[in-house]
Amino acid sequence: MSRFPSPLRFVWILAALGVCACAGQGKPEAGHSRDRETVVILHGLGRTKTAMWLLASRIERAGFDVIRIGYDSLRDPPEQIIAAVSRQIDACCASLSTPVHFVGHSLGGLIIRAYLAQHPMRSRGRVVLIATPNAGTPLVDLYRDAWWMELAGPTARQLGTNRESFPNSLPAPDYPVGVIAGTAVVPLLKDLIPGDDDGMVPVASTKVAGMVDFVSIESNHAAMRYNEQVASQTIAFLRTGRFERDR
Repeated sequence: MSRFPSPLRFVWILAALGVCACAGQGKPEAGHSRDRETVVILHGLGRTKTAMWLLASRIERAGFDVIRIGYDSLRDPPEQIIAAVSRQIDACCASLSTPVHFVGHSLGGLIIRAYLAQHPMRSRGRVVLIATPNAGTPLVDLYRDAWWMELAGPTARQLGTNRESFPNSLPAPDYPVGVIAGTAVVPLLKDLIPGDDDGMVPVASTKVAGMVDFVSIESNHAAMRYNEQVASQTIAFLRTGRFERDR
């Protein structure tokens, strides 16, 4: 397999990685209703917290307070991202007495896992991982050393499937986790990713030891944060610890 993708593959991979987006750390949003449970949401690679606005609004309408956290995924390595995210989460949520839940899209799910490995869950919170490469993605294995992967930053190059990768360095969750995977036919990449996938992450790679529930939804990787079914299933898991089975 060539280490240089065709022009169309090149554009798809960069877009899926979020390299064409602006990334920023930002500040957590303020404001809580003391009697409502809180959901902390993290975006994926190359995005900002603005990218999660629709999912956040749907979760808010379901009766939760929502905090969107931003971080610089294109510049910082994992340890700096985790430190920045930890400061924001502690600032917004450390004093809350109601449950605090977490929802992460793609890389955001890995950052949540890394945060909770260092800051054990103090409340009856649940975690939803959306299109998260819990076992890495073979696209990074193929193109890690390509010059254009530098545009995606140091964290992107650590998202491969090898044992030393960032995803595979994380401990298994000891809190309730639900995993949502995407399935989409992306002809440009069908020979690069084994099995069913969302155009970026294999379905098999989204699964993590200790997960409580799993569901797959027809959607490509980037679109999952806008998908209504993804939102409905996320809300179901936050409320009950299980996904809905009549869908």
